[in-house]
Amino acid sequence: MTYTFQYGQVIGYLPYLLAGAWITLQVAFLAFAGGMVIGLFGALARTWGGRVSRAVAGAYVTFFTNTPQLVQIFFLFFALPEFGVRLSSYEAVLLGMTLNAGAYLTEIQRAGFASVRRTEIEAAETLGMSRAQVVRFVIVPHIMKVLFPPLSNQYIVMTLGTSMGALFGLEELTGRAFNVESRTFRSLEIFSIVAGVYLLLNVVASAVLAAVGRFGFRVRLRVV
Repeated sequence: MTYTFQYGQVIGYLPYLLAGAWITLQVAFLAFAGGMVIGLFGALARTWGGRVSRAVAGAYVTFFTNTPQLVQIFFLFFALPEFGVRLSSYEAVLLGMTLNAGAYLTEIQRAGFASVRRTEIEAAETLGMSRAQVVRFVIVPHIMKVLFPPLSNQYIVMTLGTSMGALFGLEELTGRAFNVESRTFRSLEIFSIVAGVYLLLNVVASAVLAAVGRFGFRVRLRVV
């Protein structure tokens, strides 16, 4: 192999790449937060809803978990303008990732709801706990022990998934890496740096989530 790494030609672009990493974090966090809200209502509908609400939530989950996220964003970005709805690359990627995450988070949260045993609630009521106390001291701690690990994994996956935004012109971390590569033609240097940034982002996120899980919900997570 005769390739010579020349990081000196690209290191000056590091602040530009880090600004893209900030956009990556924004999209991942907002999409996850929006997906959690959608997933909460979807899980409630699928667990305790009527026939119509269960059917609607089920159809939503089936569609978004069985079609590629890339295709979903492609439709939002390229097909909606045909109907008079124009979204920026940021809006299309964020909306697409939110809708996709909502479907997966519906199933994750539904599993949490299903894990609560009726006998635990009855035991708490027998001890004289109010409904609010039952929710706070029995239901939420139990659900979070079940939900926190898969929710944490989903967030990490979504952070990595923001890279597809580069295909739609979104200047997140990967998008900016393509821009720098087109100027310098130092592909290996640029994308090795980008890989390191993604690794750092996810290790830090994993450590933060592990700390929150341990001290907030007594859940032990492995830091990647």
